[in-house]
Amino acid sequence: MKTRLETFFVLGLAVRTSNNNGEAARDIPALWNRFFAEQILSKIPQRLSDDIYCLYTAYEKDHTKPYTTVLGYKVKDLDVIPEGLTGAEVPGKTFAVFTASGKLADGVVYQAWTDIWDKPLDRSYSGDFEVYGAKAQNPDQAEVDIYIALN
Repeated sequence: MKTRLETFFVLGLAVRTSNNNGEAARDIPALWNRFFAEQILSKIPQRLSDDIYCLYTAYEKDHTKPYTTVLGYKVKDLDVIPEGLTGAEVPGKTFAVFTASGKLADGVVYQAWTDIWDKPLDRSYSGDFEVYGAKAQNPDQAEVDIYIALN
Protein backbone atom coordinates (compact mmCIF):
# COMPACT_ATOMS: atom_id res chain seq x y z
CA MET A 1 0.00 0.00 0.00
CA LYS A 2 1.12 3.59 -0.62
CA THR A 3 0.02 6.77 1.11
CA ARG A 4 0.91 10.45 0.92
CA LEU A 5 1.72 12.22 4.19
CA GLU A 6 2.38 15.88 4.90
CA THR A 7 5.50 17.06 6.74
CA PHE A 8 5.44 16.35 10.47
CA PHE A 9 7.79 16.41 13.47
CA VAL A 10 9.03 13.81 15.95
CA LEU A 11 10.57 14.63 19.33
CA GLY A 12 12.36 12.07 21.50
CA LEU A 13 15.63 10.30 22.26
CA ALA A 14 18.15 9.77 19.46
CA VAL A 15 21.11 7.55 18.65
CA ARG A 16 23.42 7.46 15.64
CA THR A 17 23.84 3.85 14.49
CA SER A 18 24.18 1.56 11.48
CA ASN A 19 23.10 -1.89 10.37
CA ASN A 20 26.73 -3.07 10.25
CA ASN A 21 28.27 -5.54 12.72
CA GLY A 22 25.08 -5.80 14.79
CA GLU A 23 25.39 -2.15 15.84
CA ALA A 24 21.68 -1.30 15.43
CA ALA A 25 20.71 -4.59 17.11
CA ARG A 26 22.48 -3.27 20.24
CA ASP A 27 21.79 0.47 19.95
CA ILE A 28 18.07 0.46 19.18
CA PRO A 29 16.98 -1.90 22.02
CA ALA A 30 19.15 0.20 24.37
CA LEU A 31 17.33 3.30 23.09
CA TRP A 32 13.95 1.67 23.85
CA ASN A 33 15.17 0.78 27.35
CA ARG A 34 16.23 4.39 28.00
CA PHE A 35 12.95 5.66 26.52
CA PHE A 36 10.90 3.81 29.12
CA ALA A 37 13.38 4.14 32.02
CA GLU A 38 13.56 7.93 31.58
CA GLN A 39 9.77 8.24 31.11
CA ILE A 40 10.15 10.23 27.90
CA LEU A 41 6.36 10.43 27.49
CA SER A 42 6.23 12.88 30.41
CA LYS A 43 8.93 15.10 28.86
CA ILE A 44 7.33 15.72 25.45
CA PRO A 45 5.43 19.01 25.12
CA GLN A 46 2.71 19.40 22.49
CA ARG A 47 2.42 15.65 21.86
CA LEU A 48 -0.25 14.98 19.23
CA SER A 49 -1.01 11.40 20.36
CA ASP A 50 0.32 8.59 22.52
CA ASP A 51 1.52 6.65 19.46
CA ILE A 52 5.26 6.01 19.65
CA TYR A 53 7.27 6.79 16.52
CA CYS A 54 10.61 5.15 15.77
CA LEU A 55 12.09 7.36 13.04
CA TYR A 56 15.10 6.54 10.89
CA THR A 57 16.58 9.70 9.42
CA ALA A 58 19.79 11.53 8.46
CA TYR A 59 20.92 8.56 6.41
CA GLU A 60 24.55 8.88 5.32
CA LYS A 61 23.59 7.16 2.05
CA ASP A 62 21.21 4.22 2.42
CA HIS A 63 20.36 1.47 4.93
CA THR A 64 23.91 0.08 4.69
CA LYS A 65 25.49 3.31 6.05
CA PRO A 66 25.04 5.19 9.37
CA TYR A 67 21.71 6.85 10.18
CA THR A 68 19.98 8.41 13.17
CA THR A 69 17.14 6.74 15.05
CA VAL A 70 14.76 9.04 16.95
CA LEU A 71 12.35 7.31 19.33
CA GLY A 72 9.56 9.58 20.47
CA TYR A 73 6.25 11.18 19.65
CA LYS A 74 4.70 13.17 16.84
CA VAL A 75 4.52 16.82 17.98
CA LYS A 76 2.94 20.05 16.75
CA ASP A 77 6.31 21.72 16.12
CA LEU A 78 9.91 21.78 17.30
CA ASP A 79 9.75 25.21 18.96
CA VAL A 80 10.48 23.67 22.39
CA ILE A 81 13.03 20.86 22.61
CA PRO A 82 13.70 19.80 26.21
CA GLU A 83 17.32 19.20 27.21
CA GLY A 84 18.57 15.76 26.21
CA LEU A 85 15.93 15.25 23.53
CA THR A 86 16.19 15.52 19.74
CA GLY A 87 13.68 16.87 17.26
CA ALA A 88 13.43 15.76 13.64
CA GLU A 89 11.35 16.76 10.64
CA VAL A 90 9.81 14.08 8.44
CA PRO A 91 9.37 15.62 4.97
CA GLY A 92 6.03 15.24 3.24
CA LYS A 93 6.27 12.38 0.76
CA THR A 94 4.65 9.30 -0.63
CA PHE A 95 5.33 6.30 1.61
CA ALA A 96 5.10 2.57 1.02
CA VAL A 97 3.39 1.07 4.08
CA PHE A 98 4.13 -2.39 5.45
CA THR A 99 2.75 -4.04 8.59
CA ALA A 100 4.77 -6.25 10.91
CA SER A 101 2.46 -8.64 12.80
CA GLY A 102 3.10 -11.05 15.63
CA LYS A 103 5.10 -11.29 18.82
CA LEU A 104 7.39 -8.28 19.31
CA ALA A 105 9.85 -10.37 21.35
CA ASP A 106 10.27 -12.68 18.34
CA GLY A 107 11.68 -9.81 16.27
CA VAL A 108 8.76 -9.41 13.85
CA VAL A 109 9.63 -5.74 13.23
CA TYR A 110 13.27 -6.51 12.45
CA GLN A 111 12.18 -9.37 10.17
CA ALA A 112 9.87 -6.98 8.32
CA TRP A 113 12.83 -4.63 7.81
CA THR A 114 15.00 -7.40 6.37
CA ASP A 115 12.19 -8.13 3.90
CA ILE A 116 11.90 -4.41 3.04
CA TRP A 117 15.66 -4.14 2.40
CA ASP A 118 15.31 -6.88 -0.24
CA LYS A 119 12.43 -5.14 -2.08
CA PRO A 120 13.14 -3.07 -5.21
CA LEU A 121 11.73 0.17 -3.74
CA ASP A 122 12.71 3.61 -5.05
CA ARG A 123 13.57 4.85 -1.56
CA SER A 124 14.38 8.49 -0.81
CA TYR A 125 16.01 7.80 2.61
CA SER A 126 14.52 11.08 3.84
CA GLY A 127 12.76 9.62 6.87
CA ASP A 128 11.35 6.12 7.38
CA PHE A 129 9.42 5.25 10.53
CA GLU A 130 7.47 2.72 12.54
CA VAL A 131 4.28 3.58 14.41
CA TYR A 132 3.52 1.79 17.67
CA GLY A 133 -0.14 2.65 18.15
CA ALA A 134 -3.19 0.95 19.66
CA LYS A 135 -2.61 -2.26 17.62
CA ALA A 136 0.91 -2.61 19.10
CA GLN A 137 -0.19 -2.57 22.75
CA ASN A 138 -0.37 -6.35 23.07
CA PRO A 139 3.27 -7.46 22.59
CA ASP A 140 2.17 -11.02 21.81
CA GLN A 141 -0.19 -10.01 18.98
CA ALA A 142 1.18 -6.67 17.85
CA GLU A 143 0.75 -4.85 14.57
CA VAL A 144 3.35 -2.20 13.77
CA ASP A 145 3.07 -0.10 10.62
CA ILE A 146 6.34 0.69 8.84
CA TYR A 147 6.46 3.68 6.48
CA ILE A 148 9.18 3.84 3.81
CA ALA A 149 9.74 7.22 2.11
CA LEU A 150 9.76 6.98 -1.69
CA ASN A 151 11.13 9.24 -4.42
